[in-house]
Amino acid sequence: MPDTNLSNRWSGFAKCLCQGARLMVGVPDYDTYVEHMLRTHPDRPVMSYAEFFRERQNARYGAAGGSGLRCC
Repeated sequence: MPDTNLSNRWSGFAKCLCQGARLMVGVPDYDTYVEHMLRTHPDRPVMSYAEFFRERQNARYGAAGGSGLRCC
């Protein structure tokens, strides 16, 4: 019988590792955003994944109508 505690720990480690890798390359974590919105702002609507991704891209690279790509 497999050790469920060890399995849960491995699953948590893998999730943390994936989240860290995504943040290192600039990919935002939608699941964390949804959890935050539901916990902290239950009265506000949660963006769809496509809306969230677009908003994060605009925040990182500059919104439409801006000067385009930006650094720092």
